[in-house]
Amino acid sequence: MTASITCSRPATAGHQAVARRLAEGGSDMVRWNWESTGMDDSRFLACLAAEYGDLRDAATAVELTAPVPSCPGWTVADLVRHVAQVYLHKATLMRTGEEPREWPPPGLAAEAPLAALGRAYGALRAEFRTREPTRPAPTWYDPDQTVAFWIRRMAQETVIHRIDAELAASLPVTPVPADLGVDGVDEVLKRMLAYGSAAWPEEFAEMEGEHLAAEGGQDAITVAAGPAAWTVRPSPRQVTVDDGASDHPRVLVEGAPGSLLRWLWGRAGDDAVRLAGDPAWAGYLRRMIAAVTRLGSNQLPAACVEPA
Repeated sequence: MTASITCSRPATAGHQAVARRLAEGGSDMVRWNWESTGMDDSRFLACLAAEYGDLRDAATAVELTAPVPSCPGWTVADLVRHVAQVYLHKATLMRTGEEPREWPPPGLAAEAPLAALGRAYGALRAEFRTREPTRPAPTWYDPDQTVAFWIRRMAQETVIHRIDAELAASLPVTPVPADLGVDGVDEVLKRMLAYGSAAWPEEFAEMEGEHLAAEGGQDAITVAAGPAAWTVRPSPRQVTVDDGASDHPRVLVEGAPGSLLRWLWGRAGDDAVRLAGDPAWAGYLRRMIAAVTRLGSNQLPAACVEPA
């Protein structure tokens, strides 16, 4: 999933089952809205460029051996190499139309981290320049197999890791643009949590014994960012996410879009948002997100996606 979850992964049996049921139009399937929140591709690309520049600047402002507090066990060099690897992986996917057989590419580990990052970003942008957003491209999200998916995903991937780099460099964290923050919240709730809970049941099943919600999906968590709101209805087997607020949620989690995005991804504590209701359900929401993203491919470690 980050992604980050962030992430392209080989199809699992559960993933393939979701694809078949979607293709068959099964009435029992949750319908996921695979459109973004209204940001167009040019806006995502502009955000990607800005976030990449801030990530690179933060990484050059600190020693590469410095620890990344939001990704325990990682140094800045590890973070930079990870982002470079993600960029190269997506560029390869789009260029070849399939998962690379050998990954990471030979020699990447020996390349200077910042040089690899610059080269990888150049390769990614070159692929985006030569392909229309509507062109086919393999992704881990069955309803959207287009280049546009990766344009959005890479913008969201980069903003989270830009925050990681700024935290590592002890720099003030640059505010996330409001539209990118709302879109990021929408993406992590719908494409990762709701879709992932069904498509990657083995990850979600790791929460066995930790679920607060009962079967039936009657319990609700409301997440609100500015004018946007979502209702999360969890069960031990699957999560659904709908637009709009619930009248009687177990907890309301509310905040500025960028702060809420950071909180969902474990890059900020509870002081970054406002909680109304039972705080245990807010922690439950972040544990569910961690469960469906912690085994994200591209070797994103659990420490980098679980709540802080």
